[in-house]
Amino acid sequence: MFTTRTLATLAAATTLALSLAACSGAADAGSGTPAVDAATATSLAAFGDLAALEDAARAEGALNVIALPRDWANYGAVLDAFTEKYPEITITEASPDASSAEEILAADNLAGQDTAPDVFDLGLAVALSSTDNFAPYQVAGWADIPDALKEASGLYTGDYGGYMAVGYDPDAVPAPAELSDLLGAEYKGKVAINGDPTQAGAAFAAVGLAAVASGGAVDDFQAGVDFFDDLEQAGNFVKIDPTPATIASGETPVVFDWDYLNVGYGTSLAGERNWEVVVFPGTGYAGYYNQAVNKDAPHPAAARLWQEFLYSDEGQNLWLAGGARPVRAEAMEAAGTIDGDLLAALPAAPDETVVPTEAESAAGAALLGEKWAAAVQ
Repeated sequence: MFTTRTLATLAAATTLALSLAACSGAADAGSGTPAVDAATATSLAAFGDLAALEDAARAEGALNVIALPRDWANYGAVLDAFTEKYPEITITEASPDASSAEEILAADNLAGQDTAPDVFDLGLAVALSSTDNFAPYQVAGWADIPDALKEASGLYTGDYGGYMAVGYDPDAVPAPAELSDLLGAEYKGKVAINGDPTQAGAAFAAVGLAAVASGGAVDDFQAGVDFFDDLEQAGNFVKIDPTPATIASGETPVVFDWDYLNVGYGTSLAGERNWEVVVFPGTGYAGYYNQAVNKDAPHPAAARLWQEFLYSDEGQNLWLAGGARPVRAEAMEAAGTIDGDLLAALPAAPDETVVPTEAESAAGAALLGEKWAAAVQ
């Protein structure tokens, strides 16, 4: 979906040798077939086929997800579609408003318990620092996913993405035409970001956008930190995590967030608040969230079935319906399996786009860990 220096060199297709998971030596009663150890399965091939994985997941009967707000990238419809398809599997939705870092903390705190998360949805910076928590798994559509958006063994895999954008209430503030406009007196006490950039992927990307729009680069977030320092000094930065409720109340009339989330705010507040979304001209900052399976998942087969569903054409089109750009979009467009109307309805992309690499994300996370708190205290 993105024309970027990161993605331009990707091969059109990747030939992969998918490893088979180790299987238990015990035989299923009366079948003589070795039982699959779902916790070590690294691909669908370990189960034989999708039907066998579905049977294993139904036998577990449960799936624990975490940090999936129902109004985020159409996740409500995604969760409901999975439940409709697999009514025998009960989904527990924990802490929908948790940050990526809090997902990992929950997994650590609940390790060994039935309530531990089975799967994660994470910003790249947290995914990179948490690989010890993940079990490798390569979904059936693995070859459709650009190499730059997946860890080679399947420890984490890009799922959906978008552009960092600014949403604003046109009845409360003038329309910003560029990033520097937000430093003006008209925006005093009005500009928010979605979370703490040392913990949350959307907030991390807000600093990344500020960096590339302020003369910095995706491999050096200092210019972004400096921008938010200036925003704080001007009295324009408000330390409130935005939600539809804070937008409706007028507490956060300007919000840095992913384009699909900002569009979603406007949809949910239609008739209550006017809400416009702008992707600033110049260099756009794009990013993907990432799926991962908890290595200690209490329901390892259901965790892997969830992954297969998310990366299926159905799951990918459901994210697209939420305004997010699914990671298999290019392959699905070529195959004719993507919803063309939804694809055409996406906001126009900037002429130039940057997507941080693993190394750039790690460098940004390290810099923010050192300097963010002092900049906005």
